[in-house]
Amino acid sequence: MARVAVIGAGTMGHALALVFALGGHQVRLTDSNEATLARAQGLMEKALATLVEGGEAPADWTSAHLAQHVTRHADLAAALDGAELVVEAIIETPEAKRALFERIDALAPAEAVIASNTSHLDVFPLIPEARQPRALIAHWYTPPYLVDLVDVIPGPHCEPAAFEGVMTMLRDMGKQPLGLKKFVPGYVANRIQAAIGLEVQHLLDEGVATAPEIDAAIIHGLALRLPILGVFAKADFTGLPLTQAILANKSYSPPPVRGRSDTLDRLVADGRTGVLAGAGYYDWPSDPAALFEARDRRLIALKQAMREIGTMAGLERSE
Repeated sequence: MARVAVIGAGTMGHALALVFALGGHQVRLTDSNEATLARAQGLMEKALATLVEGGEAPADWTSAHLAQHVTRHADLAAALDGAELVVEAIIETPEAKRALFERIDALAPAEAVIASNTSHLDVFPLIPEARQPRALIAHWYTPPYLVDLVDVIPGPHCEPAAFEGVMTMLRDMGKQPLGLKKFVPGYVANRIQAAIGLEVQHLLDEGVATAPEIDAAIIHGLALRLPILGVFAKADFTGLPLTQAILANKSYSPPPVRGRSDTLDRLVADGRTGVLAGAGYYDWPSDPAALFEARDRRLIALKQAMREIGTMAGLERSE
């Protein structure tokens, strides 16, 4: 059991606190916003109840059990006291992160490992020099208590023992850590997702198809095969000469990177910012908590089905 400090109790932070608690660790959660920190307990309890009901968390994990494993602290120093792993999960602005890392440097134990959950920033230049040997990125995907992938990127001066320690810790928690050799914005999954996002926004802005139609193409076309095969195994089943032909034909040109979408800009200007606002690309019911619960229930069912079905990985012949 490790002593983990999670800094930031928002969308990712409170969920990460739950994940580490379920992984057998003692967690201290903190946030500079009092309301966010207060709200975190209810959000963790709600997610935990869904996991227990779905069989993805131990049946004896009650709210009282959670309270024993995750404590909330308004004071950063109290949260960092004795921490072995410090998880940074605050807003994605360099200035805020730099200031926080300086405070961590002043308050956290010297041997603590610092793991940033940044989704795209190169945070290593923002971390004080003294902390570089034990600094890395551990990037999770939402909701982290159901999505097992974690991108782990060691800093340029990170000691191998710190990197391997976090990789082992994540594996022991049942996660799927992907250790990358160097930092690249977006890592692997998010870079692929960004390419898909660029294309779907282009198709929508050009009036080729509506948002529900584009989603249907992904759900009923791409998504059925990807969980079983991924991309490269699918190419093997299709036949690599076809992949060669598609590349040679140059039949696809990526959309230009404009840095914006006309449709998206209109939606945001109209206040249609997503589920929490009751509308985005779709119109949603006015109870966001119920929608997140419904999403989680479906993800649990899918995860359990995939666990039973398995993938093609491991069936290839070893040389």
